Parts: sequence; structure tokens; C-alpha cells
Amino acid sequence: MISRRQFLRWSLTLGAAGLLVPAYGLFETFWQPRITRYDLQPVRWQPGPDLKIAVIADIHACDPWMPADRIRSIVARTNELGADLILLLGDYVVSDRFQRHFVTEDVTPGEWAEALSELRAPLGVHSILGNHEWWSDPVAQENWKGPPAARAFIERVGIPVYENDAVRLVKDGQAFWLAGLGDQVAFLPQRRKFPNRRYGVDDLPGTLAKITDDAPVILMAHEPDIMVKVPEQVSLMLSGHTHGGQVRLFGYLPVVPSRYGNRFAYGHIREQCDLIVSGGLGCSILPLRIGMPPEIVVVTLRGGTKPA
Repeated sequence: MISRRQFLRWSLTLGAAGLLVPAYGLFETFWQPRITRYDLQPVRWQPGPDLKIAVIADIHACDPWMPADRIRSIVARTNELGADLILLLGDYVVSDRFQRHFVTEDVTPGEWAEALSELRAPLGVHSILGNHEWWSDPVAQENWKGPPAARAFIERVGIPVYENDAVRLVKDGQAFWLAGLGDQVAFLPQRRKFPNRRYGVDDLPGTLAKITDDAPVILMAHEPDIMVKVPEQVSLMLSGHTHGGQVRLFGYLPVVPSRYGNRFAYGHIREQCDLIVSGGLGCSILPLRIGMPPEIVVVTLRGGTKPA
């Protein structure tokens, strides 16, 4: 039997922990992004060029934790990495209604797009859209078709947006393909009303059909769950969306927005191809990050010698 003094001590300790953990999570949200590096030599990247890729995912622009000034500082830090190309993996906005209770001011599409326009890389800056670009657009949701409004702001600053499309790039005389998949959960679930409708605009077979030779392929896909359908034709897939769980406790992720749980939650996964899932930069639902600080991902691919 515990004494009254022990009970009070434990109660105070638990109460303090209950306050400190959210406070720490809020503090971690504002951390300077770490640089997470992966050095890979995928089997199907042979032959292919040595390539350095910087990846930005899940910005979720808003005040107070992701204002335009912070996005510009992330852009500056990304430019300093000296990547050959920079890839933007979607979710530039906030659309979650619960999360908006914590937002003090919106960052307009013009503001965050202008900040991203300062990104520079020899092989260019390339992007896809995430589910929040779709979910935040009432016209796209009502009409069950896009493009969502955010796309125009990205393209207006000179950054191409890939939706089930691919482009052939060359570095040091060696070619590779960069493909971008349409979002897999573009439309908010309304299964009772429309039980036979698809909720994504993704077309993986159509995207890969645009690849016309045997040069290696990099695939951008906002949600990583499509990994189970990606053929061996793809050397590397890059995704965001999960935020690495956003809360990571002793290596355990309590909540992951994936039907496969922790399988594609974060980091480097090697199955039929190599997959890198970024922990992202911003927040969803709650402005908290615990054990999963914001990050910019750098992937270095080691290649072969075959000319383009």
C-alpha cells in the first residue's frame, strides 16, 4: 500500500510529464530540419549516372509553425546541399479541419510557391501534388476532377508538376527517367454516396507506359502504399505523406496513415525496388512532432558508365 506522500509525488510526476511531452513535441516542430542522407546503389540503376537528389516533402504551409520565412530558410538550406535535382513530393498546404484550430494565419499559395521558386539545381526542380492540395480545393472535390488550384501556383513559378507523367533527363551523358504519379487519395472518402468511384487520380501503368527506353527510372509518389504495385522496372521510388508517423516513441509509430502500418512508414525499404519515405517537414492534425524531427532528405545514387 502506497503512502499519501508517494501518491502525491507520483501524481505530480505524471502531471508534469503530461505537460512536458506536448511542450517538447511543439518545440520539436519548430526545429531546424535535419539532413537525412541515403547512399544507394539500386540493382536497376545499373547503368546510370551518379546522382544526388534533394527531397522536400509535406511542408503544410501555415502560421505559426511553417510561415513563408521558414519555407525560405528551408529552401536556402536545400540549395546549399548541391544536389543535381530537387524533388517536391506534395502536401504544400493544410486542409485538415481539426488542425486549422491551431492555425493563426494562412500562408497563401502565392507566398509558399514564391518561396519554393528560389530552389535551384542543375537538373531542375520537379514536383507532384499531395492529397491536401486536392482536399483543400472544394471545386475539385465537388466536380470529382482537377487540377486543384494549387497546381497553377506551382507551375506559375516555373516548377513542373507531374501527374501520371514522365520526363527523360541526362547527366554526364547518361540518361534516366523521372516519373510522377497522380495522388492516390485525391478525393475525400464518400463511399456510402458513391460506392463505385475511385478516390485517386493515380495511373501507374499509364505513367510507366510513357517511358520509351531501358534507362533507369525514379518514381515520385506522394503516398508510399503504391509500392506493392510498382514493377521491377522502377529503380527508386520516393514518397512522403506519412510524416514518419509524426510521433515516434522508442522506435514505435502509434499512428501511420498507411494501410500497411509500419511497412512503408519511414526510411529506406527495399522490396522489388528501393523506396525512400521522407519524414517530411510540417505537421498534420496536431502541430506536434515527437521523436521525428522535420527533415530534408538527400539520396545519392551510385551508377554505371553506359552513355545516353
